[in-house]
Amino acid sequence: MTQARNLALFDLDNTLLIGDSDFEWPRFLIKRGIVDQAYYDHRNNHFYEQYKAGTLNIGEYLEFALEPLTRYDNTELAALHAAYMDEHIRPIIPQAARDLLNLHRQQGDEILIITATNRFITGPIAAELGVDDEHLIAIDLERSADGRYTGKHTGVPSFQGGKITRLEMWLAERGQTLASYGRSFFYSDSHNDLPLLSIVSNPVAVDPDDTLRQHAKEQGWPIISLRG
Repeated sequence: MTQARNLALFDLDNTLLIGDSDFEWPRFLIKRGIVDQAYYDHRNNHFYEQYKAGTLNIGEYLEFALEPLTRYDNTELAALHAAYMDEHIRPIIPQAARDLLNLHRQQGDEILIITATNRFITGPIAAELGVDDEHLIAIDLERSADGRYTGKHTGVPSFQGGKITRLEMWLAERGQTLASYGRSFFYSDSHNDLPLLSIVSNPVAVDPDDTLRQHAKEQGWPIISLRG
């Protein structure tokens, strides 16, 4: 009998990246003079503290974070994102993260990035890491009839327990469940991902926050670092 393929799930921010892409994007916009620094620092820090505490109001945050996308057409946004990748993202992709992804590829595992950051930001980052759009679960964004972003999201946000919902939807589209795989891995840094970490066969804490570190120790989960 052929052994079932494994599934390797990866969080993105502060897991495969040494930093948060959703935090770096406004830093980039501020540097370009596109948004006001004082306002963005205040609001972004407010939401980041909520995130760390596990109390983030995802709808309120998305309304704030997505507004700048409504100001530009797709060509302008693509040019901005290319500069953002060069200046803010490639420098925070550790070689150890690329090596871990390649290890799972070499083992024949199916790789999926699952993130609470929106698809506009994360799509090109996943591609940089060799993960195609079909293997990225992110917060999906609404577009108008002419293709511009409206500033609203669509569907279930892939945040906290929403990651399980979105993963189950992704699997169902393929006629699968987690049980279809031999082993299921999930690599994450955040206690916000405890719902999904708790249902895979091989949870791994990566440079974890204090809450996740303590939980991982109590459960005997591996704790690793990708930061060299």
